[in-house]
Amino acid sequence: MDDACELCRQDGGELLYRDAELRVVLVDDASHPGFCRVIWNAHVREMTDLPEAQRARLMATVWRVEEVLREVLRPDKINLASLGNMTPHLHWHVIPRHADDPQFPDAVWAAPRRAADPAVLAPRRALLLALRQALRARLESHRDGGRP
Repeated sequence: MDDACELCRQDGGELLYRDAELRVVLVDDASHPGFCRVIWNAHVREMTDLPEAQRARLMATVWRVEEVLREVLRPDKINLASLGNMTPHLHWHVIPRHADDPQFPDAVWAAPRRAADPAVLAPRRALLLALRQALRARLESHRDGGRP
């Protein structure tokens, strides 16, 4: 643990799943409902700092989160990102993207091209309860023994 690290000190979002190695959180992002992070629990900076089996486990979880996001939210695209420039603690962003979101087709961190439309976002936000339930169920079904 690194006391100076934001992801060591806190969950990094609404905790949906946690086991001994990793956790999955839902990020409170008003323009991108369903934005999730898969975070390695131990303070590790890079994928290659993990042994191969742990790398495979982490990525299998990223793929599961992507699958559930696609099933529940039906986005136009999923963005996967592992940056860590601001927070050098291993984590993956799994972001559902829609052609009408404020930054599309640019990265979610880019300047908006258009304003978020509350009428478009409301039905997506309404799916968050189903998303939470589906993610928890899928991840629990692969807990520990469900390694790739």
